[in-house]
Amino acid sequence: MTTTGLGSLPGDDIREWIHAVLDLVDIPFLPELPARPYGDMLSRSVAVLTELAADLQPAGWRLTGGGDARASLDQRRARALLQEDLDVLEEYADGYTGPLKVQVTGPWTLAATLERPRGDKVLADHGARRDLAQALADGVLQHLAEVRKRVPGADVVLQLDEPGLPAVLAGAVPTASGWSKHRSVDGPGAVELLSPFPTAVYHCCAARPPIEVFTKAGASGVAVDVSLLTHAAWDQIAIAAEAGTTLYAGLVPTTGAVPDAAVAAEPLIRRWRELGLDPELMKQVVITPACGLASAPSPADARARLKLLQRIVEVVGEAAEA
Repeated sequence: MTTTGLGSLPGDDIREWIHAVLDLVDIPFLPELPARPYGDMLSRSVAVLTELAADLQPAGWRLTGGGDARASLDQRRARALLQEDLDVLEEYADGYTGPLKVQVTGPWTLAATLERPRGDKVLADHGARRDLAQALADGVLQHLAEVRKRVPGADVVLQLDEPGLPAVLAGAVPTASGWSKHRSVDGPGAVELLSPFPTAVYHCCAARPPIEVFTKAGASGVAVDVSLLTHAAWDQIAIAAEAGTTLYAGLVPTTGAVPDAAVAAEPLIRRWRELGLDPELMKQVVITPACGLASAPSPADARARLKLLQRIVEVVGEAAEA
């Protein structure tokens, strides 16, 4: 049983955080610090896009056309910040061997967020969202290759953040006018756009994350907020776990009082037993915070939550042995 974080962290000191995650969790990750300009998850994903240019408008990122030569100043700044972060990772992770996770916004959440050049979301155009997914897939391949080059001993794990996919599937994403919603996407259609990302870990903090869509897309793992899950979602997780998909169980709340390890572990242990799942499978669970920790009140508070993960591992491990 192992631990990791889900990406975002408070503050703006990338050196402090890369040093911390290499020490505090079993699966270190490249931190996202949204307190910095261009440090949020969307900007990081725009930074890795290939063959698509984008600029930052008051309402958010907007595609402006194709070709890296037309990348805006904002996109170039996002890319420069990512390269600076990789420089620090290379320095601090010198000699590191083992798993190393990087996070990128998934294609559906990007499509539901990015504007097209002439307005409305990329989600509205089937061809545009297919092109976006391909540009993201190509950029992710280059990004992962860069990480492996800088940290040769790393077994790189890709996490795709898809907080927007439940709304896409439900037809709940508003159009530009705000008077209607974009047409819903069915399960097979959702899987199609995810297919260029085989073996990714999919992260979705929703009450009913689309586990079946993720597993059909080839997910190696699914990351969820355990406190939000419905009974139906747990049924899907049980099926996925028995098929070999790793559960990244979000057990530590991102705000409020830091709980006792036994209290934090209890929902996972209880549901595992209620579902009649093999206790041995629980040993394969990765323990995480409930979501990103950018909303934590301070870096010290976020570090305390990451430290708690290992104590939860001990509690869950004892329950699996019982």
